[in-house]
Amino acid sequence: MKKLLLVLLVTTILASCGGDSNTVDSVVAGKDLQAIRAKRSEINEQQKALEAQISLLDSAIAALDDNAKLPLVSTLQVNTSRFDHYLELQGDVMTDQNVLVYPEMAGTLYKIYVKQGQKVGKGQLLAAIDDGGLSSQLAQLKTQAALAKTTFERQKRLWDQNIGSEIQYLQAKSTYEAQESAVKQLQSQLGRSQIRAPFTGVIDDVIKDQGTVVSPGPGSEVFRIVNLKDMYVKVDVPEAHLPTVTPNKTVQVYFPVLGDSVTTKVRETGNFINPGNRSFSVEIPVPNKNGKVKPNLTATVKINDYTNEEAILIPQSVVSENAEGQQYVYIIDSSDKDETLAKKVIITSGKTQGDFVEILEGLASGNNIIVEGARSVRDNQQVKVIPAVVSSQ
Repeated sequence: MKKLLLVLLVTTILASCGGDSNTVDSVVAGKDLQAIRAKRSEINEQQKALEAQISLLDSAIAALDDNAKLPLVSTLQVNTSRFDHYLELQGDVMTDQNVLVYPEMAGTLYKIYVKQGQKVGKGQLLAAIDDGGLSSQLAQLKTQAALAKTTFERQKRLWDQNIGSEIQYLQAKSTYEAQESAVKQLQSQLGRSQIRAPFTGVIDDVIKDQGTVVSPGPGSEVFRIVNLKDMYVKVDVPEAHLPTVTPNKTVQVYFPVLGDSVTTKVRETGNFINPGNRSFSVEIPVPNKNGKVKPNLTATVKINDYTNEEAILIPQSVVSENAEGQQYVYIIDSSDKDETLAKKVIITSGKTQGDFVEILEGLASGNNIIVEGARSVRDNQQVKVIPAVVSSQ
């Protein structure tokens, strides 16, 4: 009986394909797009018919051949679980507090108070420039201002007692105010001879040596100061993810060079779509407790853009696709107590993460899908299940 069925199958295949003089080679050689598409559709239909016939013959063989061996399969029970999907992107570590410090006045750099690698606080004195005698002028102005103040205070007491003329009082007041203004102006000018830290950070580089003549402008930078605490990773996210990548989304940041990773959240998303690459910028703060993270360090970020609290996940390797482009898996149908059948189920898949794919339709919690042997079974074929694999989650 088995030999007879095999002969029938071969005869069917030959009858379906062998007698067609309009071969694939001749159709392709004709370069007629419409004819090629028609031929593909014809072969597709033949393939479906052959698959149906083969399935029917397999069922007949299984029913008639008492000595037939049932296919051995292993199964995996699917259950619902939380599914977090991550968008993976590349970015660089940045900091807004990474600046070159320039002098505000021309002169000789006569004293440097810090060294490379030293931590400094905001406003701390880093270096001083020769003031060219401004400090001596300031001392003289302060002396004159003190005298003007004393004269004004005496003149004011007399004026309050209606002694003296108003013009004397006003002249003393004007002189005092002018001296005070001159002192403040010279103090401001003298302050430019001192180079102070614009923010708390670390002296990354001492660029100029003590004794160098400096002046404001490019080429006269004295220090580079960096704040390694307020660090962040900046990445460009495709505009398609605009609704799902939002502030406070969880992010996993991995530094390949350091072999280290941190978990943080999205701090800010850009309000502008770059027309060049159709993306928007995202800033992700990076804790830097040990100081190993440096500006311009390469980072891989995984942004949580989707979460399903009750997702069904299965291995991608068990998913197959038919001629119509539909995805399917085989599950175990044990409704018949006498037989265990493999049943084909059309599924709708969602997002993938690693080796697993989310199933949106077609499977329910508790289903047993065929894992090992899934490629060698057919719909409604009787199978033998070997000890089950662990649950999917």
